[in-house]
Amino acid sequence: MLDLRLIKVNKPQDVNLILGQSHFIKTVEDLYEVLVNNVPGIKFGLAFAESSGACKVRSEGNDPELKKMAEGNILEIGAGHTFAVFMRDAYPINVLNAIKNIPEVCSIYCATANSVDVIVAQNQAGGRGILGVIDGAAPVGLETESDIAWRKAFLRKIGYKL
Repeated sequence: MLDLRLIKVNKPQDVNLILGQSHFIKTVEDLYEVLVNNVPGIKFGLAFAESSGACKVRSEGNDPELKKMAEGNILEIGAGHTFAVFMRDAYPINVLNAIKNIPEVCSIYCATANSVDVIVAQNQAGGRGILGVIDGAAPVGLETESDIAWRKAFLRKIGYKL
């Protein structure tokens, strides 16, 4: 038997999240190195839930608020070998490929600034795993010409297009 839970990630709108799964205790150090080496001035906090041995939540970061946010959310999700990176002054696109290339990273569930709900299954022994995420809202229709113009202007405004 499984107990299914829907856990809301607690974060403000201006904070980006990368939620993933890894498999080794050095995940915390490797994530830290990737973040600071890829985006000068990034503000972040990260947490990783061990699923064997001491089963502790390991955390690091250079922003105390974001580090505490990562710790609290990973404790609430409670799924082994999961990690969360919360960041400001950067976007997931700035670090996502580098994170995916960390040898112990298995998968990424989401990378977003949207509201996120995590679908968690718990077995009778108390183990937990992430089944998936709900990232933001459902589409309300097709993009119009004015929507296209807004998207292109926005990408230029934030420096991703000329």
